[in-house]
Amino acid sequence: MDRKSNSAKTNTGLGKGLGALLGDSQYSVLAANSSARVKADANTNIHIDAIEVNPGQPRVDFDEDALNELAQSIKAYGLIQPITVRPIENGRYQIISGERRWRASKLAGLTEIPAFVRSVDEVQSIQMALVENIQREDLNAIEIAVSYRRLLDECDLTQDELCAKVGKEKTTVVNYLRLLKLSQEVQIAVRDKKISMGHARSIVGFEDFDIQNKMLAEILEKGLSVRDTERLAKNIAEEVKPRKKSRIKLSDEVEHFRKDLSVKFSTRVGITKDPSGKGKITIPFASEMELKQLMELLSE
Repeated sequence: MDRKSNSAKTNTGLGKGLGALLGDSQYSVLAANSSARVKADANTNIHIDAIEVNPGQPRVDFDEDALNELAQSIKAYGLIQPITVRPIENGRYQIISGERRWRASKLAGLTEIPAFVRSVDEVQSIQMALVENIQREDLNAIEIAVSYRRLLDECDLTQDELCAKVGKEKTTVVNYLRLLKLSQEVQIAVRDKKISMGHARSIVGFEDFDIQNKMLAEILEKGLSVRDTERLAKNIAEEVKPRKKSRIKLSDEVEHFRKDLSVKFSTRVGITKDPSGKGKITIPFASEMELKQLMELLSE
């Protein structure tokens, strides 16, 4: 039995994604063990080779041991929970949810499996696949981040709408999305759980991928904790902080000139100069009218 799919949802955010998307009556087709619901939208047996994966599926890694364990359960008891598919061309079907069950059924040697057939368009299919898998599968952090990004971009959702559909606080969603600003090396480390989200939050504060990768190397080499990594990030930030160019005091002659310009232009003129002798004169203006006045005065 697919224990993850059938386990009780103790988190109030879990399980509300598809309900928010489709309404309770349509979401009920995903509950395979309720005979009353099955009558409302009965499942059918489909040849397993007529089913193909959904390119919108966020999961890319499937644990082989867990698949084999599920396959053994399916051999013994059959597929208890049908998958959900949508019809495509040439009598074929595309998976909306349940790719893990489909893979395990193939390993178990099944030629046909029960499935709920849903007629939905491409955007709905992507939404259903992404939200279903975010809520019901143990995706790694990068897969979740990519799924959130796709829901925003491909399904044209706002962040607030996304948060409502997946049942997560906005800060949680934002923290996941920020992971996509990490270098490829750091993203792989997050994906493979070599570093935690806490480590990643400190690393992502730097846009420079070289800095990110150096931090990653030090974390892995020294086994730094999240708190250690926060201290490391603080030290690096101090090192790379742009130093202000030193300014020199204006001579009496230049200061007198500055004041004369301020009087002439009826605004506070600024003059700055560095030790090399380079500098600039700034003449601020507060309106289009003041700009035109300055232009006339400078043209004289």
